[in-house]
Amino acid sequence: MSAALVRQIQPLEWDATRNEPFLRLPAPLSHIILTPPRPSDAEDMVEPMNDPKVYNGLRSTPWPFTLEHGQSRNNKIVDDWHGQLRRLEEAAAQGEDVPRAKFGFTPVRCIRDTRNEKQLYLGEFYLRRTAFDWEVNEAKRKELADANEALPSGDPGIVYTLSCWLRSSHHGQGIMSAVAKAIITQWAIPRMNARHFLPGTFEDNAASAKVFVKLGFKHYGFFPDALEVKARGDLPAQKRSVNKWELKVDDEGKPVE
Repeated sequence: MSAALVRQIQPLEWDATRNEPFLRLPAPLSHIILTPPRPSDAEDMVEPMNDPKVYNGLRSTPWPFTLEHGQSRNNKIVDDWHGQLRRLEEAAAQGEDVPRAKFGFTPVRCIRDTRNEKQLYLGEFYLRRTAFDWEVNEAKRKELADANEALPSGDPGIVYTLSCWLRSSHHGQGIMSAVAKAIITQWAIPRMNARHFLPGTFEDNAASAKVFVKLGFKHYGFFPDALEVKARGDLPAQKRSVNKWELKVDDEGKPVE
């Protein structure tokens, strides 16, 4: 790997054995890393995606979640990663003397436990542009989403949402809070030029809400019956209420009102 690529992926490190970047969490969670998706993730996501402690916090995962669902989903995010790697390589090809590029993606989204050789796949955390899907006026929602989507990568005006899930066997260990802090402070703010974050949690998802509050997010608003969720397991099809959480930061990554 070239020195220019090493520089472009900072603060990520490079795993020469697996030929991929990674981000390691600080102690006491230094056994947890984030990497790009791997082909084996398709099989490994089936069990957690059928766990009500996981899918109850998600909106649109199919149920029951089969290996075919896992393969279809994983093929897409692996393809996305290949495109992201090309953009990283294109930025590196500009040489070591140019400023580090700003990107529109999170190249390391898969959470893994390195305490075994396989590196157990624990879940995901990534940023994407919000579609303002809590907005009940469809014309207004589309106008906001289209304007957000039209902004070029690296534009500080982009509004991001955060998508995440974690195996229930690893809930309550502070992993997701540490992951969110690492991605936001080490990648999103300096490398994506992200300045405005507006994620949401279902009304009854206190654990995810706690993650955002711990990171300094402020309560943006409560939106009753905002999202349609299809039936899964013992959960009926229903409209679910959401809380939205907001964080705005300046160029130094400090919260602003």
